[in-house]
Amino acid sequence: MVIRRKGLLVLALVAVLGLVAAACSNDDNGGNTGSTGGTSSTGATGGAPLSGELNGAGSTAQQAAMEAWVATLTGDNPDLTINYDPVGSGAGREQFIAGGADFAGSDAYLAEGDELTSAQQRCGGPDNVIELPVYISPIAVAFNLPGVDSLNLTSDTIAKIFNGDITTWNDPAIAGDNSDVNLPDTAITPVHRSDDSGTTQNFTEYLSAAAPDAWTYPPDDVWPIKGGESAEGTSGVIDAVTNGEGTITYADASQAGELGKAKVEVNGQFVEISAQAAADAIDASTPVKGRGPYDFAIDVNRTPQNGEYPIVLLSYQIGCTTYDDPGTAANVKALFSLIVSPEGQQLAAQNAGSAPISDTLAQEAQTAIDAIQT
Repeated sequence: MVIRRKGLLVLALVAVLGLVAAACSNDDNGGNTGSTGGTSSTGATGGAPLSGELNGAGSTAQQAAMEAWVATLTGDNPDLTINYDPVGSGAGREQFIAGGADFAGSDAYLAEGDELTSAQQRCGGPDNVIELPVYISPIAVAFNLPGVDSLNLTSDTIAKIFNGDITTWNDPAIAGDNSDVNLPDTAITPVHRSDDSGTTQNFTEYLSAAAPDAWTYPPDDVWPIKGGESAEGTSGVIDAVTNGEGTITYADASQAGELGKAKVEVNGQFVEISAQAAADAIDASTPVKGRGPYDFAIDVNRTPQNGEYPIVLLSYQIGCTTYDDPGTAANVKALFSLIVSPEGQQLAAQNAGSAPISDTLAQEAQTAIDAIQT
C-alpha cells in the first residue's frame, strides 16, 4: 500500500504550514518548540531533497495521521516514496524486527523479553533502538444504540460487558448510572479486534488496572476471550458496530465517527472523552525503567484521579539509530523529525483528532532522531 495522497485539502494545508514553518525557521526569537521547530521535509539532509523508498508498517489507529505526514513529506520531495501498511501494531513490530520494514507504528511499546531483545539485535545493539511516543488519542468505548448518543459506564460495567457477564442494554448495572436514558432490552454484542492489536493491549491494560475483580485476564495485544464477534483493524470493528444494532467496541476515537461514546467513571465522576483528557493522562504517567537511551516507552497511568480520561492509546514510531543504507537513514530521520515537530503534531490533530505530545516528549524524541546516522 503506497500512501501518496494529493487531495486538494491536504495540499492546501501543506502549503500554509510550509509558509509557517519557513517563517518560524527564520525567526531568531523562535517559540516554545524545543529542538523540533523548523524541521519538516528535509531537515535530516540539510536541505537536500529526499529520494528513494521508505517502508513502514503497523498501527491502524495511526493511519489517518500517517497519511497526512506522508503527503507532506512526499509533496515536498517528489522523488521519495513512502509505503505504510496498516496491518496492525503486532504485525508491524514483527515486520520491523524481521527487517521487512524500515520503521513501525505501534500502539504498544516493545515487550520486555524476546521482542525487545530481537529489536535490539535488528538495530545492532541495545542502545540503538528508537521508540518515540508520537500519537496520543483516547480509546472510545463506542456503541450503536439508536436514540442513545452517550452513556455513563463504570470500569466494572465495561469489563462485565466485554467479558459477557452483562448481556442486555437495560441491565441494572447500566441503568443505575443512566437514570435519564430510556434503555431497551436489546442484546449487547461486544466486538473485539481479531488481529494482534496495540489498541487491544491498551484497552486490556485499562480493564486489568481499573476493574481487577471483574476482569481477570492479563493485558495482551491478543483478545483473551475465545469466541464472540471480531473484526480486523480499527476500520473493521468500527464497520461492524456501525452496521449492527446493539453492538459495542473499543477503538481509536478519531475513527469512531457518529457512534455513541461512553463517559467513563474516574474517581466517582464520569469523564467525557476528549483528546485533551487523554493527553492529561499521559502527563500523569511514568517512563518504563531499564530501556536504552533513545527508548522513551511510557507506562500509562490507567487509574488517574483528577479528571483525566483513563482509556488512552499512546502510539509509537519504532526505528533504529543506524541503517545499512544512508538514504534509508536520511528518510527515517526526516519522517520522524516531521512527526514530532509542531507542524507534524498539528497535521495529526487536524486529520486524526489526536492530542499533541508535550514539549518534553518532543524534545526527548528529537535527541533520538538526532542520533540517527545518515
